[in-house]
Amino acid sequence: MPEVDLIYRIVAIIFPVFSIVALGYIYARQRHDTDMSSGNRINMDIFTPALIFDYMSGSNYVLADYLHLSLGCLAIVLGSGIVAWPVARFMGYQWKTLVPPMMFNNCGNMGLPLVVLTFGEAMLPAAILLLAISNFLHFLVGQQLITQRWSIRTVLTNPMIVATVLGISVSILAIPLPETLRLPIHMLGLIAIPLMLFSLGVRMIAIDFRDWEISTVGALLCPISGLIIAVLFVKLVPLPQEQASLLLLFSILPPAILNFMVAERYNQEPHRVASIVLVGNLASVLVIPALLWFIL
Repeated sequence: MPEVDLIYRIVAIIFPVFSIVALGYIYARQRHDTDMSSGNRINMDIFTPALIFDYMSGSNYVLADYLHLSLGCLAIVLGSGIVAWPVARFMGYQWKTLVPPMMFNNCGNMGLPLVVLTFGEAMLPAAILLLAISNFLHFLVGQQLITQRWSIRTVLTNPMIVATVLGISVSILAIPLPETLRLPIHMLGLIAIPLMLFSLGVRMIAIDFRDWEISTVGALLCPISGLIIAVLFVKLVPLPQEQASLLLLFSILPPAILNFMVAERYNQEPHRVASIVLVGNLASVLVIPALLWFIL
């Protein structure tokens, strides 16, 4: 039956992702001293930039082919913030606590493996481009929303942004890379996605249901606002079918863990931001299969 085949495909997509998350959660529950801070920092500084550079430099990038997709990403990120601000004001929350997690989603930890399993590796460069745009906006806009200090230097020195620029440049200029250099970069990049998922599972033990109200609002608002903006964009702007489906998947992803790291660094109600992020990721167990059913 077609419905059974579709259910099997959806399970085949989400099971590898959530099984690694679950393993991280179980391990952290058994080993209460589990600390992923060093691993996360190395992943942000080395493994993920290696993954980005590997796929960017190895793809025949024609940036014009992704122009509308990039604009869609921009619309979702900024539009979600515009929607979240009045909601935060109406509900009596600090907007600096709610707005950034609604804008910047988990297109790294959750998004990249989902794209590979849903669309195949052919769409991974497009997904990495969305990740790069989201991270660029996070460091250019997100942190500055909290700190009220604007620093382009912070953006330009971010390893993932640097890897994106270098990778696209190598691809466009057709600069040949010797296999002895490309192979170790590729091997480092292979570490990134599993480590992202495992780390997300470890973070899940910190869920605090004392902030259930703002967490529930965030878990509902993040995918709904993103999806509405994505659907409107796809209807108004012509996109190839696969890119349209990719944008829809991007739009419903839960808040990124990076939101908590930034909130903790600047003491912006980090316990509440952590709860928003983690409950949102927990809710994605229901949200993501529902969208996969639609787009597949």
